[in-house]
Amino acid sequence: MSAAEAYFIPAHDIEVTTAIKRSRFIAHITHCPDPQQAMAIIEQDKQRYPDARHHCWAYIACPPDSASAVRFSDAGEPSGTAGKPILNVLQHSGYGEIICVVSRYFGGIKLGAGGLVRAYSNSTQAAIEQLAVKEIIRRTAVTIRFPYCYESAIRHFLDTHDVPLTDVEYQEQVVFTLEPEQDSMAETSQQLQNICKGELNMGTLTG
Repeated sequence: MSAAEAYFIPAHDIEVTTAIKRSRFIAHITHCPDPQQAMAIIEQDKQRYPDARHHCWAYIACPPDSASAVRFSDAGEPSGTAGKPILNVLQHSGYGEIICVVSRYFGGIKLGAGGLVRAYSNSTQAAIEQLAVKEIIRRTAVTIRFPYCYESAIRHFLDTHDVPLTDVEYQEQVVFTLEPEQDSMAETSQQLQNICKGELNMGTLTG
């Protein structure tokens, strides 16, 4: 299965602490499906570690091959030394729907710009290496319309081929809303047409 059809997301929260020249970097990685959830996670980490000097973060609140919800923040560290390094590690991981917040306790020794980049990168990487993930299979919501006489056969096909049925309407014809896997759309459509002997109309839902 290709990256276009499936991707991986965090299965659980993970938190890893790294000590670098007396500073402590606490990297927290978790699942983040949308920007609103990302901001809530960032605020929660600020409350959990209120005396940390910085709470730098980056998130990819979308599939890994999309840039629709990708953000980062240096949170008071010198520009380019924290948020972007965190994001770079997340992007290289290939995971989606992911956020990393790194809370830093300053240890009294300045690290310099290069040292900060390495510290935030390494702390994020340490957490990534211990992260448990799970696979997300992309699905496309579609509607199908067909005569009532085929309902039983269609339901049997959906049950035996693991195609989720998310909504049912009874109008002049039966209207099902389905979520087949993207990579099997063409095959699923053809099989449904065969069951209904060509008397099936299919449309893709958007928005």
